[in-house]
Amino acid sequence: MSATSRLKELRDKIDPINMQILDLLNQRAEIALEIGKVQQESGTRIYDPQREAEMLTALQLANEGPFSNETISNLFREVFRATLHLEEEDARETILVQRKQPDQHTIIEFSNGLRLGNETFEIIAGPCAVESYEQMDAVGAVLAERGVKMIRGMGYKPRTSPYDFQGMGEEGLKIARQVANKYGLVVISEVLDMSLIPMMDEYVDAFWVGARNMQNSFLLRALGKQSKPVLLKRGFGATLKEFIYAAEYVMASGNEQVILMERGIRTFSEWTRNTLDISAVPLLKQETHLPIIVDISHSAGRRDIANPLGRVARVSGADGLMVEVHPNPDVAMSDAKQQLNLEQFNQLMDDVESIATRYKHETV
Repeated sequence: MSATSRLKELRDKIDPINMQILDLLNQRAEIALEIGKVQQESGTRIYDPQREAEMLTALQLANEGPFSNETISNLFREVFRATLHLEEEDARETILVQRKQPDQHTIIEFSNGLRLGNETFEIIAGPCAVESYEQMDAVGAVLAERGVKMIRGMGYKPRTSPYDFQGMGEEGLKIARQVANKYGLVVISEVLDMSLIPMMDEYVDAFWVGARNMQNSFLLRALGKQSKPVLLKRGFGATLKEFIYAAEYVMASGNEQVILMERGIRTFSEWTRNTLDISAVPLLKQETHLPIIVDISHSAGRRDIANPLGRVARVSGADGLMVEVHPNPDVAMSDAKQQLNLEQFNQLMDDVESIATRYKHETV
């Protein structure tokens, strides 16, 4: 047999094998899509790194060559990656947080008239943590004067060091409630554990999920069973996809009142506490129907650039911003460097209102 004939014979054997591989890949993809649907229904993550590692190990043990184990791993990682992308694209059409229509917007309404997601720009402000009635009363009076309708009432304050001030607990929540009632404000406070929900429900108008708890599925599911809004902060190392799925945990459990908060991500910057990912605002607006707040305090960790960050937040398309305000930041029990004093807060409000007027004029 000539070389040409032999080559044709071998190639003729390859062609049907290609078709078999194609058929098997599509069969695999169909099964993977079914698995993805089951995971969505159960609230588990689509990507399972442990499962991927187990499959690669089994393939390497079964491999008898001529491909090396490294080549087999690389080939199947590409298959896994393509399959995961297919599952995620399919999930995007079914997850509750996904925007289905251009005009689809979730509007969160509170008893004092505050409406988030209603094409207005709202402010959430207050001390890093409740320290005293006098502190909260001084801040509450200024917020009410400026038309701000939501106050931070942090009774519990998670800290990096276990020896730092951790908040006043329920006593702090009582103070926040008293001040809020006095000035017609609503209270939002961070819930650290699902066991605190019943007690906090007596004092707060909305539950705050901090960056450390963004992927605490037990807490998210528990808040999904509550009737009050949930503000969800992005973790400093979380992708937007992970952020969206964290919100999905709450909504899938029954609570559709979810507010997203961009608070900055950890980067190589040494000049700020985190780096404000302002691109997250238009992206999340495009991908979800949920209101989005920008945290200009934790993203920077410093008060001297609060005003430019506030202006950026205002024109980014966000539904509002969150800023920490304290009567005397230098003696604050936590996060002293990033809290504004009352005069600085008024300057920020003037700045944000000014840029809003200018921006509206320039875009008309």
